[in-house]
Amino acid sequence: MSDSSAQPAGQRAGTGKGALKRTALLDAAEEILLADGYAELSMRAVAAAAGVRLGHLQYYFPTRADLVGAVLGRVLNRSLDRLQPLLAAESAARATDPAQVVRTILAEQEDPRLVRLFTDLWALAAHDETVAEAVRGFYRDYQDQVGAFLHQCRPDLTEQVCRSRAAVFTMLMEGAALFRSGIAAHRTTTTDAELLTLAATLFSAPPS
Repeated sequence: MSDSSAQPAGQRAGTGKGALKRTALLDAAEEILLADGYAELSMRAVAAAAGVRLGHLQYYFPTRADLVGAVLGRVLNRSLDRLQPLLAAESAARATDPAQVVRTILAEQEDPRLVRLFTDLWALAAHDETVAEAVRGFYRDYQDQVGAFLHQCRPDLTEQVCRSRAAVFTMLMEGAALFRSGIAAHRTTTTDAELLTLAATLFSAPPS
């Protein structure tokens, strides 16, 4: 028999009503992050948004760091879940169309709130090693999936080259989020076309 109080912070009551309550609290915290940014995310604000007492929130997430870590993990996992079907090894048809993969990833950048959330997370990671490790873990998984997809498209490439191209692809996509979202610049049809061509080339042809 397990004792929920002995579970790690943010992991309590993982089934039944506890899981539903935990999800509701994470939903409230994520909404504040999306709408107002990290600066406005306080434990009291989340408790108020979820309609619970502060002590109730602290039972599931004792500190703001626990809460932010749980939200971060959920957001990053959701992003990976959206990416995985596109890059799945069994999806041979999609493996022949790298441009579609690029278009799908770029389409996610049309949501300004999601882009703002990720920029907040990047900024937070620069000052918080726990968040930084979660972000690095996310990008390791992301690049692993991209690298496997690259190997499908170009089985002649070595594993090292696939890893390197996956890293470059990730850099292009994440940099594009800043420059297409209006944060650093505004996207244009011309730059989008160039970005699509350049990114898809990583999957299809060796650089000239």
